[in-house]
Amino acid sequence: MDEINKVRSISIWIFIVPFVAVNTCLILVTQFHGLFPNQENIIHNTLPYIDGGASISRTARPYPSWLVFKPAMFLTAFLLIKYWLYNKSIIEILDKDHKHKNKLVYFGIASAIALVIHSIFLGIKFDNDFYKLFRRIIMLMFIIFEIVAQAYLVSTLYSLRNKLSNYINNLYLNLKIFLVSFLIIVALVSIPIISLPGDNFLGFNLKFFKHALEWDYFLGVISFYLLTFLMWKKN
Repeated sequence: MDEINKVRSISIWIFIVPFVAVNTCLILVTQFHGLFPNQENIIHNTLPYIDGGASISRTARPYPSWLVFKPAMFLTAFLLIKYWLYNKSIIEILDKDHKHKNKLVYFGIASAIALVIHSIFLGIKFDNDFYKLFRRIIMLMFIIFEIVAQAYLVSTLYSLRNKLSNYINNLYLNLKIFLVSFLIIVALVSIPIISLPGDNFLGFNLKFFKHALEWDYFLGVISFYLLTFLMWKKN
């Protein structure tokens, strides 16, 4: 199936493009301070995956970081749309009436649209509580739609695993199932915590926890596509 080769090639770029873009923004804002006209935007000595020293948006929104981040996210959104459509084609070849084939496309494309909207408004400053809430909702929608789409996809592939036995490596399919399950559990456990008002809870600094969670969760979400690349057998 030609669609399998297309999904395989697209999936690795969905992992590489955002991973490189986000970490490039991090390197720029922490190491190349002279590039930033406003020195308030620079950050010193942080590895946010561990210490939560900055959020992703904090590193991506100042100029010139957004020159890297926004085009990368637009490209990622385009690749996501192609990815979900090609997956639907694969499922239709195996089972044209599968109950989840449209659901994973709807949620997958919705996540791509949410990513585009978030990227467009990143860096635009309005001192308005409604605008800040809007941005948070869009980001939350991206995460929810993306995880739901991933869950539908792994569920569908698992149900078709016998028909796909010559095309996939079951080890990586099981890893994808584990990853999506873990992301859902983390989301359910973390939502009550990150929803708490303020940045301190029982002496624990929630601000740094939220930032570290954001970076690690981002890595988990895009790792789904790395596993996709490894799951489908070459040719």
